[in-house]
This record gives sequence, structure tokens and C-alpha cells, in this order.
Amino acid sequence: MLGPQGTGFFLILVVVFAALLLWVAKAKQVVFKVFAACLAFIPAMMFGIAAVNKYYDYYQTWGAAISDLTGGGAGNAPKFTAGGVNGKQNIEKDISQNTNQVVDSQVGLEYPIRITGTQSHLTRDVYIYLPPQYFQAAYANYHFPVVELLHGSPGSPTAWVDVLNVIPTFLHLMAIGQAQPAVLVMPDTDGGLRYSLQCLNYPGGIQDMSFVARDVPAAVSKLFRVQPPGKAWGVAGYSEGGYCAANIALNVPDGYGYAGVLSGYFIPGPSQLPIDGKPNGKPVKERPFTKFPGLMIQNSPLLYVTKIPTNVLLPQFWLAAGQNDHGDVATAASFRQLLGLRQANVTLFTPPGGHTGSVWRASLSPMLTWMTPQLAEQAQLADQIAAHKHPLPAGSQPGAKPAGRPGKQATAKATPHPAQHRK
Repeated sequence: MLGPQGTGFFLILVVVFAALLLWVAKAKQVVFKVFAACLAFIPAMMFGIAAVNKYYDYYQTWGAAISDLTGGGAGNAPKFTAGGVNGKQNIEKDISQNTNQVVDSQVGLEYPIRITGTQSHLTRDVYIYLPPQYFQAAYANYHFPVVELLHGSPGSPTAWVDVLNVIPTFLHLMAIGQAQPAVLVMPDTDGGLRYSLQCLNYPGGIQDMSFVARDVPAAVSKLFRVQPPGKAWGVAGYSEGGYCAANIALNVPDGYGYAGVLSGYFIPGPSQLPIDGKPNGKPVKERPFTKFPGLMIQNSPLLYVTKIPTNVLLPQFWLAAGQNDHGDVATAASFRQLLGLRQANVTLFTPPGGHTGSVWRASLSPMLTWMTPQLAEQAQLADQIAAHKHPLPAGSQPGAKPAGRPGKQATAKATPHPAQHRK
């Protein structure tokens, strides 16, 4: 009732606003009339924000709103460089000393880090979710596939956890055998709520795509027990993140095997960039590539997908759009038709709703059900090839096959313990 979408919350705002208007009418002194009128702007503004939130079905709890808008405290997370050394040992030591690995083996671990990219030279927060199997002995030698999840704008990587509920959704799917274990990687793609960078490399400016598609995978593959970038990596996103996923998949086809596009668009719109490309600079609106028509085509999936040489193996695509948003459905259908020249049977999932959080939450389960078993096959194949090249010592146990299901307790909601969020 009193949540950000609750009827009670809206009624309270209306009552407070009406009371303040009554004060304006009844007050005899001008100073009190002005003061009450100014105060009345607060519930009026909050009502408007709450109405927009309800329309898009985004924040469902106050905790989700606070965590997403504040970044969840990742600013104090351990910092690593994409090309750094000894980072993996430091992370393993930190996890073993500061978390309960019995709990981790049941619900997994959310581990925030901060990465400085060697190609982009950007420093951003990245949230890592290690599934329960990562801490189980049967998977000790298994190198996990990865799904890189890209948020919308305005937004932050914590939206996947706090708004879209990706962790309990993923745990449930693994528990019932519909999804296979994978490490989830959720980077900050915009560098702040004020910006909308669209994961693009701007000529002479911010190299956002390099950070998301090169620096993050390079760092994660060095820091965690995962497959290197390639067929065992997937990329997925919603709204702006959906555009990012589609554009990255076409421009960095060697880095990913699968791509999920949830309510994405396929030609970039205006970006919101920090002035002069400086961190924390004043945001300015700019249409990308106005002086570079070739780059505009290359970063427009609807235009570029037919221009990629046929000998380039593209990642497999999965598309979703809310059936009530005719624009989203039409552009996704057009992109699907063009993809049909290269890929057969591309899914276009159309749940009820528009360009809203409810559509993205509804799309998560079928997308993960489609993507993670295929990623697991690629990871298992890569481990088998590696094992033939570098046989394990006598007496060692190979990693478990990805088809193994987690225990019953894996259906519990992953509630981070203190070490998972470093304040």
C-alpha cells in the first residue's frame, strides 16, 4: 500500500497537497502563503515522479529505488586494472576471509568491484554475481560462462538486482533445470545517472564501447574462474542496454556467442555526454557521429547487419519487446527479418506491456533459459579442449559438467551479507 507504486502512497501525497493548498487559502500573512505554496511543490513533484514510475512499472519497493539511485555502495569496492596481475588471488583471499562460503554455495555471492580499463582508460563500478556452483567442490575446475548484463538510462548496474530481480530469477531457473550456471557481470555503462553514452566510442572522446566490450571482459576473465571472451560469453540488455547489446554483438562478434535484446532500439539517438568528455562534467546533449556517416552506419544495427561480411560469424540473437509498444515491436521485427538472412529461427518474444519494467522482468526467464544452456555447452567444450592440451595431474578431479543442478536450497533469495556490499 505504501510502496512507490502503492495506492496509499498516492493518497498521502494528495492529502498533503490538499492540506497545503488549504493553508495557502486560509493564511492571512503573505509570508505563510508563500511558504505553504512552496511546500506544495514537493508532494506535487513527488506525485508526478511516482506516476511515471508506476506507468513504467520500474521501482516496486523503496529499497530498490534507494539502492539503484545511490549505486548500492559500490564506490568502496576493490579496484582492479584490466591488465593487472595477482588480482585473482586477491579476490579469492578476500572472499574466503570475509564471506560465509556455506551460504555462498547455496545462494551465490554478489561481489562489487571497480575496474580501470586499459583500452578505454575509464574507471567504473562492475557488479559480479557468482552462482552457487562457483563455490561447490564439484565445479572446482570448471571455467564458467558469462552473461554481461547492460542497464538502461537513466539507471545503474544495481537495477538488474534491485529492480529486475535477476538473482532470485536465475536461482529459481537453475533449481528447476531450465538454466545453467553462469557468472553474471553487470557494468556501469554510462558513468553516472546524468549521462546516456549508449556504449559508443566517440571519436576523440569517451571510449564507452571499449570499456564495456573489451576492458570488462578482459578484467573479469583474469580475476574470476570464467571462460575468456568468445562463444562462452553472452551479452544482454534492456532499453538503452538492449541497443548496446545489439550494437556490441555486431561490432565485437569475436567477444560474444549470444545476445539478448530487451526493448532495445537499433539506431542510436542523441547521447547525454559529459562536457569535453571529462568525468563528472556537465551533461550536454549530442547526436553521435554527425560528422562521421560511416561510423553512424556501423553503429546502427538495422543498417550494419546487412553489411557485415558473410564469413564473419555473428552471435546468436534473442529479441523481446512489449506487445503494447508498437514502435519497439516494429523495429525488433525489422531487425529480426534482416537477421534472418544470417540466422534461422530468431526468437521475438512479446509479453504484455509496453516499454516497462514488467516487460523486462517477464523477458528475463525465457532469455536466460535460451542463453545459458548454450553458453554452458560452449564452456564445457572449451574446458574439454583445454584439458586435452593441458591434462590434469593424476588423481585430480575434472570440473563437473554444466548440466549438474544445484541443491534445493538454491531457490532461496540471495540476500547479500555484509561482505558482499562494502560500504
